[in-house]
Amino acid sequence: MNDPILTPYCDFHEDWALVAAGNMDDHNAMTVSWGGIGCLWNKPVATVYIRPNRHTYGYFEKNEYFTVSFYPGEYKKALGLMGTKSGRDCDKEAEAGLTAVPCGETVTFAQACKTLLCRKLYHQDMELDRFPEDVKTRFFGSEPAHRMYIGEIIEIV
Repeated sequence: MNDPILTPYCDFHEDWALVAAGNMDDHNAMTVSWGGIGCLWNKPVATVYIRPNRHTYGYFEKNEYFTVSFYPGEYKKALGLMGTKSGRDCDKEAEAGLTAVPCGETVTFAQACKTLLCRKLYHQDMELDRFPEDVKTRFFGSEPAHRMYIGEIIEIV
């Protein structure tokens, strides 16, 4: 899709992104393909969704800031790895060939072509009983519903 209006959609859905929280000494990141960019309360915002059983969830809960970063196409394999391995079990950043760098009070990765530095504004647990049946069947199975995080975009780097 070359339509500039659909670029944020493509950034998430087709190209994927990494979300990260924590600091240079202790952080975690994971790949996401669900998210959005928009406006809320007269502020530019990014919205991401994280399941409570993911390692990254604890970092989002403990920290006020997070990043959403986007990558050139040659990093698709690295993003695939970041989305299938857990930071609980391995050094997935090293395996993916990514280098963490400071970004405000949190981290991003040197290989990113665009990073949104966000400050958490709001979060809410999604409720499975409110989803259409086809969505529950296709995307959830026995997995828990996500927590939605909305962050004010403080800076784009």
